[in-house]
Amino acid sequence: MKKFIALSILGLLIMAFSATVYAQPKLTFVASGYIEVVTILERNRTVGANGNFATFWPGNGFYPPPFLPASTTGAWNRTASYWEERARLNFSFIMDKSLSGTVGFELDSGRMGEGSVYTGMGAWNTDQTVVEIMYAYITAALPYIGIPIPMTVRAGIQPLATRPNVFLYTDGPAITGTLNIAPALIGITWAKPFEGKDATADDVDVYGLTASAKFGTISVGAFGYYYNMKTYPFDVFSTTYGVTNQNSSDMFWVGLNSDGKIGPIDYNFDAVMDTGKVKHRGNYAVPLPAGANSKVKYRGFAGQLKVTFPWEKFAFGALGMYATGADLNKTDRYGIPGTSTANALNGYTRKVGAYVIPPGSEEWAIWGEAMVFNNNYISGTALPPTMSPLGQYGNNMTRGAIGGTWVAQAFASVSPVPWYKVTLKGMYIGDTTKHGNTLGDAVKLGFPAYRDDKAIGWEFDLLNDIKIYNNLTWSFGGGILFAGDALAQYNALVNKDPGNPWVIATKLRYDF
Repeated sequence: MKKFIALSILGLLIMAFSATVYAQPKLTFVASGYIEVVTILERNRTVGANGNFATFWPGNGFYPPPFLPASTTGAWNRTASYWEERARLNFSFIMDKSLSGTVGFELDSGRMGEGSVYTGMGAWNTDQTVVEIMYAYITAALPYIGIPIPMTVRAGIQPLATRPNVFLYTDGPAITGTLNIAPALIGITWAKPFEGKDATADDVDVYGLTASAKFGTISVGAFGYYYNMKTYPFDVFSTTYGVTNQNSSDMFWVGLNSDGKIGPIDYNFDAVMDTGKVKHRGNYAVPLPAGANSKVKYRGFAGQLKVTFPWEKFAFGALGMYATGADLNKTDRYGIPGTSTANALNGYTRKVGAYVIPPGSEEWAIWGEAMVFNNNYISGTALPPTMSPLGQYGNNMTRGAIGGTWVAQAFASVSPVPWYKVTLKGMYIGDTTKHGNTLGDAVKLGFPAYRDDKAIGWEFDLLNDIKIYNNLTWSFGGGILFAGDALAQYNALVNKDPGNPWVIATKLRYDF
């Protein structure tokens, strides 16, 4: 009888839970993404992905790039033309508002027609291995467990974005959480950018905390990130147990931001500071040179304010940006202990004052306020090989798009009809690096001391957007940078000024 009662209760429980399971909403499948085709005609602007148009522009290390423009390929002051393609495909599997899974893919070309020896989407034999897995994560709303706060958790490889135009955007393995404490939204992040030997503490962990709140038409926010890098740069490590990696690093980034509308004015504000150190491990197999500093200190700052005044079919605005530059008497190009300063007579690297972004951040591709000086939504970018000692921005801190520069910009746009918009921009770009230049590497008498110039130049851009269909847009535009002294290069024992960099680009984009 007891067995019968127990089995009856068990059966009722199974039926109850089965009813709950089968009562779940039907799975909804959602696909989204885009396909874009870009054409570019330019001079002295980018570094080709396949290396056959290597110019100095932009350097994107902390300081002047180590590769001279004309001595390697002869492409300096020559006109280049090419076209590229990119596609992103995102698939979401939504059970209800509390549970979903997302998988995302990216397909990238280098230069179209780059040849079958490359694996990019632009190869003539198009059956290449080009599909990149960008996202694969689960998003779930946590059930209440005695805390009356809506909580959401996301786990897996996912986009990580915190003020991406000035600080952080990357994709990678992480667990993130969101707490909705009205009117505040709190975000928590733990990410794993690098894992070395499993049985040795040589990995990298990222811990982040963000907070934002909206008050009427104004939102304010703050963030703090700690990068505990037991190996730095990420890919310079030993696979042998008992052998210590060369460097470690503890870095912090803190920021304040605000967006909103004050009267008729729209605005965006950001302020970010980096601070920390890169430390040479004393028991590393290769000791530091005599007199070298075992620690290199980092402290930089960046701030930006953008205001826009919309008026009927017009919009007028201004942007100001300032990011600290390095002192080349105190550091080499990459801020590693034991290396000589860029101006070698000043001893060993000891302090990096340039504003830097975390390893792997694609802020350099998102800042997007200039067609020539940096990246923009039409032509995008080709990743320069000079962003780090090994040409891998993903493993090192770099100055990103703005470190070592300042910008004063005015812009205006008009949409005479709903399907067309034209924008004009004018800006002055200055250099904030001390005892040297951020992008150029001209020298002065008494080599190896770098020349210290202040003007990167004046840039003017014209951008057009035509909406052919609701989901199909054709954009085209051009820009020219009237080069200042801070872009001069030291080559063949003389300083040489580049021809004014310029670009003309188009983009056809289908969003779905």
